[in-house]
Amino acid sequence: MNQKVIRRFYAASDHAGAVLKNHIIEHLSMQGFEVVDLGAEGNVPVDYPDYGTTLAEALLSDCDAFGVAICGSGIGISIAANRFSHIRAALVSDVVGAELSRRHNDANVLALGERLIDKQTALNCVDIFASTDFEGGRHSVRVEKLANPRPIPVNSSS
Repeated sequence: MNQKVIRRFYAASDHAGAVLKNHIIEHLSMQGFEVVDLGAEGNVPVDYPDYGTTLAEALLSDCDAFGVAICGSGIGISIAANRFSHIRAALVSDVVGAELSRRHNDANVLALGERLIDKQTALNCVDIFASTDFEGGRHSVRVEKLANPRPIPVNSSS
């Protein structure tokens, strides 16, 4: 197993995920994690791609941290974050998904949908995500392929 001690999280959300993000920040802080709040605050509409990008930029310069990304469904912000090759954002809705995202996929961002998950389940997912190590082994090759995608050939006959 590849053990990596993580003590810092970056948390980002759009307006539809701000309430859950604040609960998660409080929860992680009470457990002794350093948490950097990347926004958003309140319910003024903002665009999830901006916050997914901000989270990816923060993790680029801090590879010893995890991220939490939240929007209404979790889908948009996870897509936005996954546009970057160093991000492995996993949208989860239960603790099994949270555990497997770390154990098999070495996810470094936990994505949640505030409208689709209750607060306690979300906090349980955060706890499992933070405490689960990457298994390595056969999964390492697969994760490496995610970081180094093959280029798609351009059809020059078009």
